[in-house]
Amino acid sequence: MSGEKIFSTSLFGYNKSDVNSYLEKINKEYGDKLKNKEREIIEIKAQYRDLKNKYDEISTNLAEIKENRERVANALITAQEQAKNIIEEAKKKAIDEKKTLEQQVEKEKEKLVDIKQELKILKVEVVDTLKKYEGQLSNFIKEENP
Repeated sequence: MSGEKIFSTSLFGYNKSDVNSYLEKINKEYGDKLKNKEREIIEIKAQYRDLKNKYDEISTNLAEIKENRERVANALITAQEQAKNIIEEAKKKAIDEKKTLEQQVEKEKEKLVDIKQELKILKVEVVDTLKKYEGQLSNFIKEENP
Protein backbone atom coordinates (compact mmCIF):
# COMPACT_ATOMS: atom_id res chain seq x y z
CA MET A 1 0.00 0.00 0.00
CA SER A 2 1.17 3.43 -0.78
CA GLY A 3 1.10 4.72 2.79
CA GLU A 4 -0.92 7.58 4.19
CA LYS A 5 -3.29 9.26 1.77
CA ILE A 6 -4.64 12.73 2.25
CA PHE A 7 -7.95 13.43 0.56
CA SER A 8 -9.18 16.78 -0.58
CA THR A 9 -12.22 18.08 1.16
CA SER A 10 -15.51 19.10 -0.38
CA LEU A 11 -18.82 20.46 0.85
CA PHE A 12 -19.92 17.50 2.95
CA GLY A 13 -16.58 15.95 3.81
CA TYR A 14 -13.98 14.30 1.59
CA ASN A 15 -14.18 14.39 -2.18
CA LYS A 16 -15.98 11.21 -3.19
CA SER A 17 -14.19 10.80 -6.52
CA ASP A 18 -10.79 11.03 -4.78
CA VAL A 19 -11.85 8.44 -2.22
CA ASN A 20 -13.34 6.18 -4.88
CA SER A 21 -10.32 6.41 -7.16
CA TYR A 22 -8.05 5.72 -4.16
CA LEU A 23 -10.16 2.72 -3.18
CA GLU A 24 -10.12 1.47 -6.76
CA LYS A 25 -6.35 1.89 -6.88
CA ILE A 26 -5.93 0.00 -3.58
CA ASN A 27 -8.40 -2.64 -4.74
CA LYS A 28 -6.48 -3.05 -8.01
CA GLU A 29 -3.13 -3.24 -6.18
CA TYR A 30 -4.58 -5.70 -3.70
CA GLY A 31 -6.11 -7.76 -6.56
CA ASP A 32 -2.77 -7.80 -8.40
CA LYS A 33 -0.93 -8.85 -5.24
CA LEU A 34 -3.58 -11.49 -4.59
CA LYS A 35 -3.22 -12.86 -8.14
CA ASN A 36 0.56 -12.91 -7.74
CA LYS A 37 0.22 -14.78 -4.44
CA GLU A 38 -2.26 -17.21 -6.02
CA ARG A 39 0.20 -17.84 -8.89
CA GLU A 40 2.97 -18.38 -6.34
CA ILE A 41 0.72 -20.79 -4.43
CA ILE A 42 -0.05 -22.67 -7.65
CA GLU A 43 3.66 -22.81 -8.50
CA ILE A 44 4.54 -23.96 -4.99
CA LYS A 45 1.82 -26.62 -5.15
CA ALA A 46 3.19 -27.80 -8.51
CA GLN A 47 6.71 -27.86 -7.07
CA TYR A 48 5.38 -29.75 -4.06
CA ARG A 49 3.69 -32.33 -6.34
CA ASP A 50 6.90 -32.68 -8.37
CA LEU A 51 8.99 -33.06 -5.23
CA LYS A 52 6.50 -35.52 -3.76
CA ASN A 53 6.54 -37.56 -6.98
CA LYS A 54 10.34 -37.52 -6.97
CA TYR A 55 10.35 -38.50 -3.30
CA ASP A 56 7.93 -41.35 -3.97
CA GLU A 57 10.04 -42.49 -6.93
CA ILE A 58 13.23 -42.31 -4.89
CA SER A 59 11.55 -44.16 -2.02
CA THR A 60 10.44 -46.89 -4.40
CA ASN A 61 13.92 -47.09 -5.93
CA LEU A 62 15.47 -47.22 -2.48
CA ALA A 63 13.15 -50.04 -1.47
CA GLU A 64 14.06 -51.94 -4.65
CA ILE A 65 17.75 -51.34 -4.03
CA LYS A 66 17.43 -52.59 -0.44
CA GLU A 67 15.53 -55.64 -1.66
CA ASN A 68 18.13 -56.32 -4.37
CA ARG A 69 20.94 -55.82 -1.88
CA GLU A 70 19.30 -58.31 0.47
CA ARG A 71 18.84 -60.82 -2.36
CA VAL A 72 22.48 -60.45 -3.38
CA ALA A 73 23.63 -60.82 0.22
CA ASN A 74 21.51 -63.96 0.64
CA ALA A 75 22.80 -65.34 -2.65
CA LEU A 76 26.39 -64.71 -1.57
CA ILE A 77 25.80 -66.37 1.78
CA THR A 78 24.20 -69.36 0.06
CA ALA A 79 27.04 -69.56 -2.45
CA GLN A 80 29.63 -69.41 0.33
CA GLU A 81 27.86 -72.16 2.24
CA GLN A 82 27.61 -74.31 -0.87
CA ALA A 83 31.27 -73.70 -1.69
CA LYS A 84 32.23 -74.64 1.86
CA ASN A 85 30.15 -77.83 1.66
CA ILE A 86 31.66 -78.73 -1.72
CA ILE A 87 35.18 -78.21 -0.38
CA GLU A 88 34.44 -80.28 2.72
CA GLU A 89 32.97 -83.09 0.59
CA ALA A 90 35.97 -82.97 -1.75
CA LYS A 91 38.35 -83.18 1.22
CA LYS A 92 36.44 -86.15 2.64
CA LYS A 93 36.46 -87.88 -0.75
CA ALA A 94 40.17 -87.18 -1.13
CA ILE A 95 40.88 -88.64 2.32
CA ASP A 96 38.75 -91.71 1.55
CA GLU A 97 40.41 -92.13 -1.84
CA LYS A 98 43.84 -91.78 -0.24
CA LYS A 99 42.97 -94.47 2.32
CA THR A 100 41.70 -96.73 -0.44
CA LEU A 101 44.87 -96.21 -2.48
CA GLU A 102 47.06 -96.79 0.56
CA GLN A 103 45.21 -100.05 1.24
CA GLN A 104 45.68 -101.11 -2.38
CA VAL A 105 49.37 -100.24 -2.18
CA GLU A 106 49.69 -102.33 1.00
CA LYS A 107 47.95 -105.27 -0.69
CA GLU A 108 50.21 -104.96 -3.71
CA LYS A 109 53.26 -104.80 -1.43
CA GLU A 110 52.07 -107.96 0.32
CA LYS A 111 51.58 -109.63 -3.06
CA LEU A 112 55.05 -108.53 -4.09
CA VAL A 113 56.53 -109.99 -0.89
CA ASP A 114 54.63 -113.23 -1.52
CA ILE A 115 55.88 -113.32 -5.12
CA LYS A 116 59.47 -112.70 -3.95
CA GLN A 117 59.15 -115.55 -1.47
CA GLU A 118 57.75 -117.83 -4.17
CA LEU A 119 60.60 -116.80 -6.46
CA LYS A 120 63.14 -117.67 -3.76
CA ILE A 121 61.47 -121.03 -3.25
CA LEU A 122 61.40 -121.61 -7.02
CA LYS A 123 65.08 -120.64 -7.31
CA VAL A 124 65.94 -123.09 -4.59
CA GLU A 125 63.85 -125.79 -6.29
CA VAL A 126 65.40 -124.99 -9.69
CA VAL A 127 68.90 -125.11 -8.19
CA ASP A 128 68.11 -128.35 -6.41
CA THR A 129 66.62 -129.81 -9.59
CA LEU A 130 69.61 -128.68 -11.61
CA LYS A 131 71.99 -130.19 -9.05
CA LYS A 132 69.98 -133.40 -9.12
CA TYR A 133 70.11 -133.54 -12.93
CA GLU A 134 73.77 -132.57 -12.88
CA GLY A 135 74.46 -135.41 -10.45
CA GLN A 136 72.44 -137.84 -12.56
CA LEU A 137 74.19 -136.60 -15.71
CA SER A 138 77.58 -137.05 -14.02
CA ASN A 139 76.66 -140.54 -12.94
CA PHE A 140 75.41 -141.33 -16.40
CA ILE A 141 78.63 -140.04 -17.96
CA LYS A 142 80.70 -142.06 -15.47
CA GLU A 143 78.76 -145.18 -16.23
CA GLU A 144 79.16 -144.68 -19.96
CA ASN A 145 82.89 -143.96 -19.70
CA PRO A 146 84.28 -146.34 -17.21
